[in-house]
Amino acid sequence: MNQKPLQPDLSTLHPWDCYANDLTNDLRQWQDEGKDMTVLAPVFRAVAALPAGVEKARLADELFEMARNAPQRADFGYDEPSDLAAIQAACPSAPALPPVDPAALPDKIHGAWLGRVCGCLLGKPVEGMESREMIPFLKECGNYPLSRYMLAADADDTVYSHYQFPLKGRCFADTLPGAAVPDDDTNYTAMAQWMVERYGRDFTPVQVGITWNACQPIVAYCTAERVAWRNLINGFQPPVSAQYHNPYREWIGAQIRADYYGYINPGDPVAAAEMAWRDACISHTKNGIYGALFVAAMLAAAAVTDNVETVLQAGLSQVPPASRLHEAITRTRQAVADGVSAEDFFAALREEYPQHLEYNWVHTIPNAMIVTAALLYGAGDFGKSICLAVQAGYDTDCNGATVGSLLGMMKGKAAIGPEWADPVNDTLQTTVAGVGDLSIAAAARKTLTHLPEKYKQ
Repeated sequence: MNQKPLQPDLSTLHPWDCYANDLTNDLRQWQDEGKDMTVLAPVFRAVAALPAGVEKARLADELFEMARNAPQRADFGYDEPSDLAAIQAACPSAPALPPVDPAALPDKIHGAWLGRVCGCLLGKPVEGMESREMIPFLKECGNYPLSRYMLAADADDTVYSHYQFPLKGRCFADTLPGAAVPDDDTNYTAMAQWMVERYGRDFTPVQVGITWNACQPIVAYCTAERVAWRNLINGFQPPVSAQYHNPYREWIGAQIRADYYGYINPGDPVAAAEMAWRDACISHTKNGIYGALFVAAMLAAAAVTDNVETVLQAGLSQVPPASRLHEAITRTRQAVADGVSAEDFFAALREEYPQHLEYNWVHTIPNAMIVTAALLYGAGDFGKSICLAVQAGYDTDCNGATVGSLLGMMKGKAAIGPEWADPVNDTLQTTVAGVGDLSIAAAARKTLTHLPEKYKQ
């Protein structure tokens, strides 16, 4: 007696775990990469509208291969490689930087760690909240323009009821358990340290993947990282692990993982970017990779200068000039130079990248623009810079963490006042196996052991 084939119930899967369930985002991704989707776009939309199931998954598999092989649009004016050699060949030389002062590194690296944790905490309560609700909420709490941590004591159930975004029970600074609670933005920094301790500075992309599989379960990962985690388990090795069935390949994930590679390459943006590529290539392509290179290179430069323009130029030097990210960051810098106000800049950004679309609020490009603008408008002030990054909306905890890390590295731990540092109590909780809770000061000291030999004291 023949039995029916055993099949999964794909309707139970999160869209991140089933390519067929997120075809709309992948269509947008193919279009942004310059693929001519004139014929395929209606088919993508039609298949996306089908109920979840094995038949839909089979159709999605065929669409994925057809999109991969679709021609580039003739009017697509960008050149965006993903392999390291081509990226490096496209990039100009890094700008000249001041020499490294080894005696200054302990304070700077401690500042970077602490700044990342504090910036993440600032953005955590409103991650995913659109500006149309966030700004009225901040006003109602007496914290607009944003100038301090958001507190549970600022509001009550009546205030929360004014907003669709679920604010009750969020991670506010006055509800912490005497430590910064776990977050992917800080887990990745801790995990990178664990990996470098285990494999050394010559770690490979494969070892990054092994670390991911060993240190956290799949539910700890989101979007591109979750796809890559699953692909690695199924035998797809880097860089294919980033490419197969991955609609999120240019989203912000690699950018938030890059800090540690800047921390351990002071004054050397090229080396920092190269390390960041080894990490980014397992889950991201093109501009998703470039965001990681941009941040790592900026942090390497921030270890030797507190000049914001110099730091930005060092980061931009590692981004291919003919890429969409390079163009977006250049536009941002020009807008600030032309005297556009912060309020007007961020309003225009929201027009260009509407926040109600998930693709926009978590994509590398608009978030890198926010980081750039916050650095420029913040003018070297730690609190002002992280507040600008968070108040802009989009991926608030990611951008707050990145800007906080950069300002902490540029200015050192002393620039981070007690109003920011005290709530975290020098303690970072993680969900990384083998790491657990960290003393931020101890993590900074451990970082010093991963520097090039010539800088170790």
